[in-house]
This record gives sequence, C-alpha cells and structure tokens, in this order.
Amino acid sequence: MQRTASAPTRLPRIVGADAPVPLEDGRRVPYANFDYAASAPCLEAVHDAVTRALPYYSSVHRGAGYASQVTTAAYERARETVRVFIGAWERASVVFTRNTTDAMNLLAHALPPRTTVVVFETEHHATLLPWRRAVRLPAPATPVEAVAAADRALAAAPQGPRLLVVTAASNVTGELWPVAELAEVARRRGARIAVDAAQFVPHRPLDMTALGLDYVAFSGHKLYAPFGAGVLAGRSDWLRAAEPYLRGGGATVSVGERTRWAADPQQRHEAGTPNVLGAVALAAACETLAAAGWDALVAEEERLLARLRRGLARVPAVRELSLWGERHPRVGIVSFTVDGWNARDVALRLSGEYGIGVRDGKFCAHPFVRHLLADRPDDRPDTPRAAGGGGCADAAAPASAVRASLGLGTTDEHVDRLVNALSAIGAVC
Repeated sequence: MQRTASAPTRLPRIVGADAPVPLEDGRRVPYANFDYAASAPCLEAVHDAVTRALPYYSSVHRGAGYASQVTTAAYERARETVRVFIGAWERASVVFTRNTTDAMNLLAHALPPRTTVVVFETEHHATLLPWRRAVRLPAPATPVEAVAAADRALAAAPQGPRLLVVTAASNVTGELWPVAELAEVARRRGARIAVDAAQFVPHRPLDMTALGLDYVAFSGHKLYAPFGAGVLAGRSDWLRAAEPYLRGGGATVSVGERTRWAADPQQRHEAGTPNVLGAVALAAACETLAAAGWDALVAEEERLLARLRRGLARVPAVRELSLWGERHPRVGIVSFTVDGWNARDVALRLSGEYGIGVRDGKFCAHPFVRHLLADRPDDRPDTPRAAGGGGCADAAAPASAVRASLGLGTTDEHVDRLVNALSAIGAVC
C-alpha cells in the first residue's frame, strides 16, 4: 500500500514518553506503554499545533471576524491534509467524524435502500455492527480464501447496491489483509469497498486511489492525535443523496417552510460546531508521520516487533494468537494468552509490578477472538485477583487474551521488560 518512500529523519516524539508510574511496592518507573492500538499518546508536534491554534480558536464557516477566518482556514486546510495523507482523489469527500465507529455508522446511514453489505466476522465491532442488511462471512483460513469468499458472497448477493467492508490491519493480531485483491474483487462484481484503516494508518502509508478504494475510515486517537476526531473519506454520491447524519446548523442552505440541505457531503453531514482542534490535531499527525519518512518508521517498528515476538516465543507459557500464521505480515500488534492465567490478572500484574500497560479482553472483536480461542467457553466472567496476587487460574480454556501494541514511544527496554515480566508470571504456574 506504499505510494513512495520519503526521506527518513529522526522519529517523531510523543508527549510524556518518560512519564513515571507508581508500582505496588512504592517505587516509580518510566511507563512502558503497550496499548497504542487502543489510543496512542499525543505527538509533540500535535501538541504544538493545537497550542498554536488555541489563541485564534473560534467558530468556522460563518464568522466574519479575524479569528473565525483563521479557524475556518485551519479547519479546511486540515481536510486537505488528510485527503493527501490517505491518497484520496482530488474531489473525494473528507467528512470529519468523532472516530472510526462514527464514520462507519455515517456510511451505514448513507447506504442506498436494499444495499447488501458483505463483512467478515473478524472485524472490529465498529465495522461489524452498523449495517442493516449484512452477510457475515466466517474467519477465512488463508488470505486467498478471504478473497474467494468475498467473491462468492458478492456474486450471490441480490441485485442492487453492494458493499464489501474489510479491515486493512487487524486490531487483534495486527495481520495485514489483502486489501488490493479484495478491492479488485469488488470492482469486478460491481460492488464498492469500504476499508477500516484505524489500525493501518498509524503504521503504514495508504493510497486510496492506487488501491481503488471507495471509502476509508480511521480515528485520530489511534494516530497520535487524541482529540476526538475521525474521518470518513471517499465517494460523494451516496453521501450527497442521503439525509443528513445529524440535523442542525451548518448542514442547511435555508430553513423555512421547507428545509434545504447542503449538497456538499462535507457540510451535509457535519452539522453543528465541528471539532476544530481535533481536525487540526489530526492534520498535524498526518503531516508529522509523512515528514518522518515511512521507510524509517516501518523499519523501526518491524525491528521492535521482531524483538518482541522472538522474546515471547521463548516464554513457554505464552501462546500468540494468529489467523494466518506467524510469518504473515503484520503491524505492531501481538495478542496472546498465558497458560494458567486469565487475561485480566496478567494485565493487572504487569501494571502493578512492572509499570507496563497492555489491553486485556476481546478487544471489541468478540466473534474473532472467540474463533482464535477455538470457540472455548468465553461467556463466564474472568475472576481477577488483586494485582500481584499469588496462585493461578483454573485450568479452563482462556476466556480472553492480552494485547501488546507498539508505537513511536516503544523502546528496546520496554520490549525486554515485557518479555521478562511475562517469563516471571508464566513461571508461577
């Protein structure tokens, strides 16, 4: 999905990279954050961009004052920056939303009547749940099977609009999906394709035009811009024809006996005062990552990911989750179980004893995690012990997993600390 390699510079820095956190024994250690896939910390460049924008923060689009003019220009410039960042065509719509979930619900709202949606059960709930008329496909055994299954489902779908919805990178395993091949299948079957890029764009460059994608959704809070902005970008016709997602100021041309709604989807579906600072932050993150050079960013992440996975492979109690095998390409996300431990206890102990932050649970992808855990019982709640408590869980199959996700603030010391901690935890049982 890479367009062109840009010249590398020093890696961008995050705010609070060395922030200390307390341990149960009273010590304080630098935080080892392995929860980037949930919400990434703020880039220093994003912080600076928001700070520069605050003195002129004002209303957008309808204010005549200088501050309103400055803010409006910044907001619309952010829209263009995002468009370029994801390689969308010049006339593509870029609608600012709250996050990926909001963006996918906006797209679901805009679908023409009787649209058939084809989606895999491996998706995040944001991409799995919004659709009114969906064909859910089971987890494919291989990438080739994913393409074949999508082809069969689109061919069998009733006449009318059809939409294939797929992730670019799994939020559970980090594995990359064959988006280019799936887009080709959609085109061949006269369907459109929408891609959840929330876990992809923080790690890899994306080119919507080259891939032939119709829609892309992603979140700022996973892209080092934690200010509550997201994006739905893509074709304008369905969005232009749909009723406004929200009804209110900014979405209208005139209001009287009859309300006339704005034809431009970027106005039509952004009613109310928008999250200007969120858009500014998101644009700053896009500019910062692009300027850093994707070759450098990807190389460093792959080095750290390989170090982590090699370390985990040496811990007998740790079992990594994967859909397509350990050699399949992925971004910096690893989910795993620890023999004899439920996931919450592992996460609590990592935090309380080692200053490590991970995510535990089913990661808003319940059907997929159930599949990866081989359909073992998972509806009984885990019973967590106090962090650092002794003893092991019952020998029952795991109900959930632990996820470690990497980002720009991850260091070799963080990786080694996590591996050593899991070695100690796993040795207890």
